[in-house]
Amino acid sequence: MASLFHMDIQTLKGVGEKRAALFRKIGAPTVGALLRLYPRVYEDWSQPVPIDQAILGEVAVIQATVLARPREQRIRKGMTLYKTEVTDGKRDMTLTYFNNPYVQTMLREGETYLFRGKVQGNFTRREMTAPEFAPAQGAAPVVPVFPQTEGLTSRQIGNAVKAAFALLPEILRDPLPPEMRQKYALCELRFALENIHFPGSMELLDIARRRLVFEELLVLQLGLLSLKSRARVENKLRLTRDDSEGFFRLLPFTPTGAQRRAVRECLRDMMGDSPMNRLIQGDVGSGKTAVAAALCYCVIQDGMQAALMAPTEVLARQHHKTLSALLEPAGIRTALLVGSMTPKQKREAVEGLASGEFQLAVGTHALLTDGVAFRKLGLVITDEQHRFGVAQRAALAQKGENPHLLVMSATPIPRTLALMIFGDLDISVLDELPPGRQKIETFAITSDKRQRAFGYIRKHLDRGLQGYIICPLVEEGQSDMASVAQYRAMLEKGPFAGYRIGSLHGRMKPREKDAVMAAFSAGELDLLVSTTVVEVGVDVPNAVMILIENAERYGLSQLHQLRGRVGRGQEKSTCILVSDAQNEEALARLRVMCQTTDGFRIADEDLKLRGPGDFFGSRQHGLPQLSIADMAQDVALLHDAQEEARELLRRDPELAAQDHRGLRGEVRQLFEKAGEGAFT
Repeated sequence: MASLFHMDIQTLKGVGEKRAALFRKIGAPTVGALLRLYPRVYEDWSQPVPIDQAILGEVAVIQATVLARPREQRIRKGMTLYKTEVTDGKRDMTLTYFNNPYVQTMLREGETYLFRGKVQGNFTRREMTAPEFAPAQGAAPVVPVFPQTEGLTSRQIGNAVKAAFALLPEILRDPLPPEMRQKYALCELRFALENIHFPGSMELLDIARRRLVFEELLVLQLGLLSLKSRARVENKLRLTRDDSEGFFRLLPFTPTGAQRRAVRECLRDMMGDSPMNRLIQGDVGSGKTAVAAALCYCVIQDGMQAALMAPTEVLARQHHKTLSALLEPAGIRTALLVGSMTPKQKREAVEGLASGEFQLAVGTHALLTDGVAFRKLGLVITDEQHRFGVAQRAALAQKGENPHLLVMSATPIPRTLALMIFGDLDISVLDELPPGRQKIETFAITSDKRQRAFGYIRKHLDRGLQGYIICPLVEEGQSDMASVAQYRAMLEKGPFAGYRIGSLHGRMKPREKDAVMAAFSAGELDLLVSTTVVEVGVDVPNAVMILIENAERYGLSQLHQLRGRVGRGQEKSTCILVSDAQNEEALARLRVMCQTTDGFRIADEDLKLRGPGDFFGSRQHGLPQLSIADMAQDVALLHDAQEEARELLRRDPELAAQDHRGLRGEVRQLFEKAGEGAFT
């Protein structure tokens, strides 16, 4: 299949230049890619029901005979109906098609068909409007629905897949060796591809899906574990001692057991045979920055430098302020490097890092620029990992000679998903909140109580406290800028007239966003009206109120991140979720938010409710996109795939054996598609 993978989609019969462009749009530029473009959903046509038993208002499949050729009925200019009657022998049903003259030749009198559509009518009559149909004799029991785009129907994609199958050799080179298929009871590749696209039954579909999910997860794990093993070079920057107690004495508070454990795990790595490559994940406020500071302290005491990269200027400045205050008493100098600094400020920072005058660098992507060099970089830390890809982590690490690597994430991730996403990292979890952290009370209200909520927020603002209001989500055709401007104007004219209101939205330049956040942090604004751009990391202890409009339209993890903007000071904090949602899934999400502030429990619930595709709101940066595996559903297969990948790489680290070359090729293709270019 390898050669097919590179065969242009236009080589298929019926695919011309225009249609080829549409196939490229849906991710199938080649014949092989088309064979790996799996249907989105499946329609089960194998269980037709009698007309009498069909539930009104629901989709059903009915086997019936056409009583007469469809008759034409012109209603008005540009609108023609085609009607006919069908029967299952006990009851009749009317079919209606709009502007479709072909049904007159396709539905033949006396012939029996399967019809699929919504059954309407009442006690005396039944009808279907524009149902799909197929001759009952030889009809496919399960009909695939492919991911479509305008101008390319599911049927056209299905026909192209059939044409691709015609080019396949009878016996395919299977990337999974025979003994592996036997060990996990997996079918052969050709059988899997045929039955994922055109299943002979729902049971055969399950067999095909299981094999393809296992293969996809195995390839992903092989890729991530190979990245990990490549990071297992010799540790030339081995830490010689544990200075963490000296750092803990600098803290104005007692570290939690979880913080001490995480520092211990990191130092053990840094003293080991290979450089540290670790993820620290903890809930909002669990004290990741203190752990990072402890490691910077230890590295610097051992004569090396450290660098911390954050996704935004506001966050970088916040880290710089916190770390400088903590580490300055120990004689450690910290340089800031962000885009908005003057050329002179940048030059001083860059020169100080190169000479070793600054032992710690804190900055944004500005740290990655060519001119930035270190005297001896021993530790690289990236904050809010889901904003950075594997390649960006590597770019900063290249500023040193295989420095230790720490990744921090405030998005609690279920362990299963963490193992998959950060398979190239070891994981430490901060599962304890520091004492004194305020519990955030959360309430869900309907929009008719909004004015009361505004009154409650005003009471807090009048005491000199601050709050956030997360703007309603953008409607079709409206920009987030217009949405925020309209909402802010409504607040300024009405419930918050006379208060100092700032606003944030995605169309603002980073510098403008930073200026607004700096004004809010300094207490120059009472209320911040924002889209979700305010989500990550900013610490304003005086902000105690957050109201989130359209709360049902956010994922649980995102709501939890937004809620984490408050509860950072000594005052009791409140989160108000406004939603008129009626559907059960949305209500279940809101209930979870009101019941718990435990980010890991929320993450687990989020994964159950939405699956990993939406877990981060947008696609996980730097992670290859999965075609068929579902992390909520396929946990057992993931564990099998991880075990098998470890065993395989233990026996054949380069996947060089004849039996493993197919898998090596798949790993390379997967990571090339993700843009990581990690495999050659």
